[in-house]
Amino acid sequence: MKIIGIICEYSPFHNGHIYHIQKIKEKYPDSLLILCLNGYFLERGQVSLLSKESKIKIALQYQVDLVIELPLLYGTQSADKFAYASTYLLDAIGAQTIIFGSESKDIARLESIALKQLDPKFTFLERKNKSYPQNLATSLAEIDVIPPNDLLGISYIKAILEHRFALSYECIKRTSDFHDLKSTNSIISASNIREKLKNNEDVSFYLPACAYQEIKPIDEDKLFELLKFRILTDAHLEEYLDVTEGLENKLRKEILMATSYSDLIWRCKSSRYTYNRLARMLCHILLGIRKSDSNIPISYIHILGFSKRGQEYLKKHRKEIKLPTHIDRTSKIYSFELVSSQLYDMLTHGNAYAFEKKNHPITIGSNESSQK
Repeated sequence: MKIIGIICEYSPFHNGHIYHIQKIKEKYPDSLLILCLNGYFLERGQVSLLSKESKIKIALQYQVDLVIELPLLYGTQSADKFAYASTYLLDAIGAQTIIFGSESKDIARLESIALKQLDPKFTFLERKNKSYPQNLATSLAEIDVIPPNDLLGISYIKAILEHRFALSYECIKRTSDFHDLKSTNSIISASNIREKLKNNEDVSFYLPACAYQEIKPIDEDKLFELLKFRILTDAHLEEYLDVTEGLENKLRKEILMATSYSDLIWRCKSSRYTYNRLARMLCHILLGIRKSDSNIPISYIHILGFSKRGQEYLKKHRKEIKLPTHIDRTSKIYSFELVSSQLYDMLTHGNAYAFEKKNHPITIGSNESSQK
C-alpha cells in the first residue's frame, strides 16, 4: 500500500481537487491518502471560503483517509515556509510520496531548479523594483517567471532535499491556469472561482454541491475595520511578520485614505510588493503574528479527521509516527489556531472557535461524516 501525501487549502474545494484525487487513485488504486490541510487563513493572506470543519468533511467524502493540520503560523507564510512545514508533517506521519499539481508537469526541471537554489554558490539577485518571482527567475537565468504551482512544487522539493525527509515527489498536470480569471471550463482555478463570486456569478458548476453549500461569505467591511483599528492603534507595526522596509509608515498613511480592504492593498502595491505579499502581511498584522514567531518549532501533529482506513493506519503505525498526535495546548502554535478561529467567526458569523475547542477528529462512514 502506497502512503501518499497531498497539501491543499481547499478555498473552495472544486472540480480540480476532485481531478487531483482521481488521478492519484488511478495510478495508485490501493493508496492511503493523507491530506495536510491549511485552515482559516491562506498562504496568500486570504480568508478561506470554507471553514476548516467543512474542508475536513468534504475531503473525507472524496477518498482522503487521514487529514492533518498545517498550523496557521506556517500556512500563512511564504512558499518556502509553507512547504517546509507541510512536508515536515507528512514525513513525520509516515507518508512516502507527495503528489502536487504543476503547470509544466516537468518534475526533472523542478528538481533541477530546487538543486540550483540549494547550491551554496547560488546567489539570489534582489532588485528592489521587482517581485520575488521576477528576481528568482533572473537569479536562475530563467527566461520566464516560474508559474505559481511550479514555484510551490519547487519549494516542496527543496524542503524534502534540504531536510532529508523520507519523501519522494511526483506531480500532476494542472488543467487550469492560475492567472485565468475568465474561463468557464468545468475545471477552473480557485482564484477564478473567487473572482466569479466577487462578481456575483453562479459558481455551482465548478464545485460539488457539498462544497458549494458550505461557502462562507466574508465580511470584508468588518475585515477592513479591524485592520484599520490595528494599524492606527499599534505603535509597533514593524514587529509583525512581513512588515519590512518602512511599510508600517506607508500603511499608517494609506489607511486614512483607503475605503476598503482591497483599496488599501492597491494603494500600497508596487512592482516589489505584490498584492499577495501585502495581503499576507495584513493577515499577520490582524492575527498578531510577529517576526519573532515565524520559526516556532512544530511539536505535534493535529489529527483533524480520518476514515476507517485512516484510523487503522494510525493504530498500526502509532509507534513509528515521529511527533505526538495530541495537541500541546500550552504552545503558541495552538494559541494562533484559537485566535484565527475567533477572527474567522467574526468575519463569517460561523462557529469555528467552538469546533477548535471541542477538538474531536471528524470520522466518516460510507455515506456521511459525523463527529465522535
